[in-house]
Amino acid sequence: MGMLDGKVAMITGAASGIGRETARRFAKEGAKVAVVSLKSEEERAVSLCAEIAREGGAAVFIPCDVSREEDVRAAVKGTIQKFGRLDIVMANAGINGVWAPIDELMPGEWDRTIAVNLRGTYLAIHCAVPELKRAGGGSIIIVSSVNGTRTFANAGSTAYSVSKAGQVALMKMAALELAASNIRVNAICPGATDTEIGSSTIKRNVETIKVGVHFPHGAPGIRNGQARPADIADVCLFLASDLARHVSGAEIFVDGGFSLAV
Repeated sequence: MGMLDGKVAMITGAASGIGRETARRFAKEGAKVAVVSLKSEEERAVSLCAEIAREGGAAVFIPCDVSREEDVRAAVKGTIQKFGRLDIVMANAGINGVWAPIDELMPGEWDRTIAVNLRGTYLAIHCAVPELKRAGGGSIIIVSSVNGTRTFANAGSTAYSVSKAGQVALMKMAALELAASNIRVNAICPGATDTEIGSSTIKRNVETIKVGVHFPHGAPGIRNGQARPADIADVCLFLASDLARHVSGAEIFVDGGFSLAV
């Protein structure tokens, strides 16, 4: 018997990284999974659905730009049409965006990061809550970060850090508001994780504002603060499951303790 038997989960940004590993983990524990990701990620998303099917699970790819209301509404509708209900929402889609000195960070660059990371999280919750209420409750998991919540040492990451701090504030407001509907809302705050998000980061002139943080004896924390996607997925599984039935409004740092020293 799996920890998520009979549950349906919708995961945004599920084609790669933390989202992909969590989709696998949820499916292994019995959940049916809506793999929500950009149309450009279709090949990877479809391969993930096929992998889940081969292992006896059920998954469907739904293309979606989380910054677009109509896309997110369609993703929720598609999940319900395919699986009949919705119990778990993981707002995971995000970008690092542009990192630059604040006087060089352009308004359009700021807007794009906020649109994907913060607006996208709001839209996922906003559109999914009616279905969670129909199901009698559920779990919302927001993927935030140590940046903007515990550490501010990454030069130029202003828009990203603000979006991540905003996600935690949104989580706490929603947790209190939705408690009466038996909907739990929590956030995980990963540190450095072995995903591809860093490769798409655009950095401009960050050396001019860099704060000198040095660890001559190696970075602190478990495994020097380096996480694997599976480390994050297991925490998400806990939050999605009945083991976390009385956990709501919590931000959980998953960085091996690294950010305590930064």
